[in-house]
Amino acid sequence: MQTDLQALVFDVFGTVVDWRSGVTREVAQFTQACGLEDKIDPAAFADTWRSHYAPAMQEVRAGRRPFTRLDILHRENLEKTLQSHGVTPSALPADALDQLNLAWHRLDPWPDSVAGLTQLKAHYIIAPLSNGNIRLMLDMAKRAALPWDAILGAETAQAYKPSPEAYLRTADILGLAPEQIAMVAAHNNDLAAARRCGLKTAFVARPAEHGPQQKTDLVAEDDWDVVATDMIDLARKLTGSF
Repeated sequence: MQTDLQALVFDVFGTVVDWRSGVTREVAQFTQACGLEDKIDPAAFADTWRSHYAPAMQEVRAGRRPFTRLDILHRENLEKTLQSHGVTPSALPADALDQLNLAWHRLDPWPDSVAGLTQLKAHYIIAPLSNGNIRLMLDMAKRAALPWDAILGAETAQAYKPSPEAYLRTADILGLAPEQIAMVAAHNNDLAAARRCGLKTAFVARPAEHGPQQKTDLVAEDDWDVVATDMIDLARKLTGSF
């Protein structure tokens, strides 16, 4: 990777934090509190909730809906997921649904994330380039001790990945040319979109993101600028200090 690299921007859900375990944990607490254990399998519920993520954002990307924060999309998707499990959202306490929706704010980092990010921060600007909104990214960072230099949510770009605007407007906000930034992600399609916009690319493998049956993004599928096994390995390869 070229030596003029100044910043690393990170996919967060799946790359920096383990969304599936965190959401599953919170769904289990919710089902117990609401007496829904016989209707909802927490892990399956988490997977279904996540499955609505891309289609909801596509409505915004396609221009069929104005830009809408991910917290709002998550809440709408939560209600769809409850209905698909035979549960009527309006029959549940609104505050319980509000708290469950905030599960995405309370996700745990992968075990290597904080140490790797801290090492990288000593050499580069580091920031999220996530589809998450600013408050979501802020709450997550404070809880998980993610050492970002800046909190950039999708509102800053007013666009959702993989739209080019998400990458290019983030570069502009950082005052850098795209080629001075590397996109770090566990998702090959995210890196492909970033590369088309001129960013450098770094793949970090997260083969357990979707649980034991994961079938996608198990390995790097292109000649990304860096391929790492985790964040500490990424820091080693970029800084040579481990």
